[in-house]
Amino acid sequence: MLLSALATPLRSLEAPSPIPFETVEIVLPPRLMAGHPATLAVLGTDGRLAPSLKVELRDGQTVTTDRTGRAVFQVPATGEYLLAQGAGSTAAALIDPAIAQSEPSAIALQPIVSLRDRFWICGPGLRGDAEEDSVKLNGRPALILASSPICLVVLPGPSVQPGPGSLSVEAPGVRWSATTTLVSLEFVPPNPPLSPGQQGELVVRARGSNEKLPIVVQNRSSGVLRFLRGDSQELVTAGGAENLASVKVRAISSGDFSFGARVVAAPDVRSAERYLRAALPLAPKDSERSLAKLTRRLTEHPREVSAVRSKIEQLAQGSTAGDFRTLLEAAEAAL
Repeated sequence: MLLSALATPLRSLEAPSPIPFETVEIVLPPRLMAGHPATLAVLGTDGRLAPSLKVELRDGQTVTTDRTGRAVFQVPATGEYLLAQGAGSTAAALIDPAIAQSEPSAIALQPIVSLRDRFWICGPGLRGDAEEDSVKLNGRPALILASSPICLVVLPGPSVQPGPGSLSVEAPGVRWSATTTLVSLEFVPPNPPLSPGQQGELVVRARGSNEKLPIVVQNRSSGVLRFLRGDSQELVTAGGAENLASVKVRAISSGDFSFGARVVAAPDVRSAERYLRAALPLAPKDSERSLAKLTRRLTEHPREVSAVRSKIEQLAQGSTAGDFRTLLEAAEAAL
């Protein structure tokens, strides 16, 4: 999910309105535990949790989100992954073998967390019913969107500030903590505003960290303002107190424009490999060789993440909608 940027008018007196998602979005924990309950969430076309939406799981289950926009389901006892589909959206999650709750498990957390984006936490002793888990960031409650006994998907609360972050997680009989860095991405529009045909720079400021951060910036209003190097760009902030990155833009027409940005998480090569291997049996004949090569490349050269991610994206865009494409997109997202 992309951070909603401030929309700024180009020679317009009207206040801009938010740009909705094209379809609903199903949120699953990144990893499920075989044979155990889990919670999914559905985000509506306005980006908010959506109640009373039906989701079909590929093992034959059908669940409907409750008033909180979430639904509890039972993970199959076998299988490498689970697919969920509903209202034009499909999502995938990996299935891990069941383990005893008493077995030790390392705590995993993204080192950089965007305050306007969801993030995952994996660790021991969690509950598949999200109502039984509790997460706080710097002492402030966070919203748990999805959960399994090994992973949560969390959205920071609106009052949390950028900077060092302390995280506490509680479940029945379990309490553990971790640290992270909380970052807010803010857009600085061209000043003065551009007239159609003019070029300028859109600046992204990262608050909360002085480190150089990899980010993705996406143009949501290409008919009004164009990114000169493509409407989706990977950038690295400069670091330091200001910690800026800039995008060269050209105004196309008068109107309002809106953008999205997110911090690029550390790549999860192992999960990406699992998704690619799951996709291999579903690959069309003309894609089998390319996918096999990409899987080997990722396994043998894990530092070539950026190049592999780009190739996976191309392969997914050239595929028709279906399970194969969903698994490719999940592998791309893991990288």
